[in-house]
Amino acid sequence: MSEPTIVLVHGAFADASSWRPVYDRLSHKGHAVIAPANPLRGLEYDAAHTASLIDEVDGPVLLVGHSYGGAVITVAGTADKVVGLVYVAGLAPDEGESVNDLQARFPALAMGPLVEPRSLPDGSVEASINPAQFQVVFGADLPDPDAAFMAISQRPVSATAFDDPATSAAWRTKPSWAVFGTGDRPVAPQLHRFSFDRAGADVTEVDGASHLLMLSQPDIVAGVIDAAVKAGTVSAAA
Repeated sequence: MSEPTIVLVHGAFADASSWRPVYDRLSHKGHAVIAPANPLRGLEYDAAHTASLIDEVDGPVLLVGHSYGGAVITVAGTADKVVGLVYVAGLAPDEGESVNDLQARFPALAMGPLVEPRSLPDGSVEASINPAQFQVVFGADLPDPDAAFMAISQRPVSATAFDDPATSAAWRTKPSWAVFGTGDRPVAPQLHRFSFDRAGADVTEVDGASHLLMLSQPDIVAGVIDAAVKAGTVSAAA
């Protein structure tokens, strides 16, 4: 079996550039990597968009999702050519379950009024995070300049995206890996443990790391992805 192409799916309030440190490490190891834009227009739409990108990849695919991107790969990951899922502080809903359903099990340590809605001309609403609170909530372990830029460059998400139920749960049929920080505030560490235990994932906890650990701990995150690639390739060849 050929080595899978790694597809890095970013989460809400971010863009694909958030994967740059991880991409650098994976590409240095010789892995094929793509980091597409996640539209952030709703779970069904975003998963369908990701599935269309998977269709264009020649050969097997390893999906990697951060935060809300975890929900996206959970749905899109049922595609036949997907050989595994990696959750980076990612949300892993079950079929029929939404992101907000999951969050209700173990509420976030800091969100709520930090979310700022904005009405669009078509009548829909999107949400972003108050830039003044972005670092303390999402990336307390990031250098101040990096966190400041992410705060002012964040991509808003459709306000209804977190209420959209997952139409499938790829982790029920595909092997999965997960890595998260114990200092995660948007997604409680207890929720990560519940979700990844339910999925039967191979889990790595990073002491004190924030929600944006792909930026603060890229060596560890890239290492988990690299291990998933090797495990999938060896398993398929066995």
